Amino acid sequence: MRMKNFLVWMSIILGAVPCAYADSLFFEDEPVQDGLRVFDVSKTFAEIYEKLDGINWAGKSLNVAIESLENLNPNAHIAATDERVVLVWGDNIIANYPRPENKDWNGFGEITTALILKMRANDMGLRRLSESEMYQVVVDSLMRGVDENGRYIFSKKAEIAEDGRILTSVGLEGARDNRGNFRVTGVYKGAPADTAGIRAGDLIAQINGRAVPEMSDAELAAVMSGFNSGTSKIKLLTPSGNKDVVLRRATIVLADADVVHRSDPDTGGVLEIVVHEITPGAVDIVNEALARFPDISGIVLDLRATTGDDERAAAKFGGLFIGKTPVMRIVETARDEVEVVPGGDAVTDVPVVVLVSDMTRGTAEALAAAFYENQRGVLVGTPTAGSARIASRIDLDNGGALELLNKSIKTGQGRVIDGRGIFPIVCLSNIRTSQQQNAFFLNVINNDFNAQDLNKRTDLKPADIRRGCPVITNGADEDAVATAVSVKILTDKKVYNKLIAE
Repeated sequence: MRMKNFLVWMSIILGAVPCAYADSLFFEDEPVQDGLRVFDVSKTFAEIYEKLDGINWAGKSLNVAIESLENLNPNAHIAATDERVVLVWGDNIIANYPRPENKDWNGFGEITTALILKMRANDMGLRRLSESEMYQVVVDSLMRGVDENGRYIFSKKAEIAEDGRILTSVGLEGARDNRGNFRVTGVYKGAPADTAGIRAGDLIAQINGRAVPEMSDAELAAVMSGFNSGTSKIKLLTPSGNKDVVLRRATIVLADADVVHRSDPDTGGVLEIVVHEITPGAVDIVNEALARFPDISGIVLDLRATTGDDERAAAKFGGLFIGKTPVMRIVETARDEVEVVPGGDAVTDVPVVVLVSDMTRGTAEALAAAFYENQRGVLVGTPTAGSARIASRIDLDNGGALELLNKSIKTGQGRVIDGRGIFPIVCLSNIRTSQQQNAFFLNVINNDFNAQDLNKRTDLKPADIRRGCPVITNGADEDAVATAVSVKILTDKKVYNKLIAE
């Protein structure tokens, strides 16, 4: 740190690197440098700075966000003083520009582009990135200075099989490196890989304990996509260190919800609703299904791979089952809470089982909590992600967008979700076999359930609760036990009522 400050101070005094041109850092007869259209890139960054300036950052300043570009490479160090913006690479000063005036976003856009060019000249990894990938990694770094969850996003189309079957996917693209590992080059927005925090540049080294170089291309492809459920434990090598994630394959942007009616002439059957994202489209699909099958005896609401950042859609969705009751509270960066209440009455009162997992995120976590707090459904599964934030989306002129998770969510009764999560009443990972299931339900009926409502146990650390109810890493096993347990709960009123009372 002392060396960095010394170098920056000396660069300011001595002007170690030539200063910027009076009007622009770039010449009009050189619009492309190192493969980048420098004026277009500068214009995009200027727009990004200007639009970010309109977001409430609780006192954080955009004027220092440019320093976070040093996250792109450990050899880079950037200091933005009141007068200069200096880039030190190792022990050498490789860029020194006059600092633009406050809110001169065009000036900051050009300096950002100039710094990237300098860094690309010293980092082959940055040079290999496409323009879209470059925007993603650079803006990701920029926004860490004001919002660690902020990012640049770009669209990907869903994949659909020609025969009409739903193709599930973890939602990422990539290729093997020269050692046989799988390098991620792109992530579908809203896909399981996205919600698990996987980013372009991450390296997948192991899948289910097996080294990726030992797997064939066909085996690797089977993990990434297929026509059934699938869950895999993946070891990632990332710039911030190694981490393990569990990925569940899911449909991607095909429909916001899928509905299956399991008919029964005596009871009316069970409606299985699989929700992929809490959106107005999902509300319409579920509302139509409830109207189409009014005589059902129960509903399995599958939120195990559900995300959402639209609080209005979440209110409408929750209102279908709960009515005019607060389903969540939105906490702005400035700590102002806004209560979200559905505007209409419930359209169904049949028993509900809500399936949750570590892939249940955003407004989906708040909905799971609303079913629990209002004794409207039995929560079954494993703990939710504890990632209950709502994104503000800012569209850019180049077709990309900024996504800023600058709002957090509490439950309708004011319980904190973000960083903690929602815990099921019935933990699936503890009743995997048929013998365990039979014993569990027998204990429920005999009042020997001995359940603890862990959502009320604020004295317990979330990590300790998760260790007691771990993620199920086999998708087929989880689907089978989830179906068996859900049907049993919905078809036995005594069991349902006892679990609801818990």
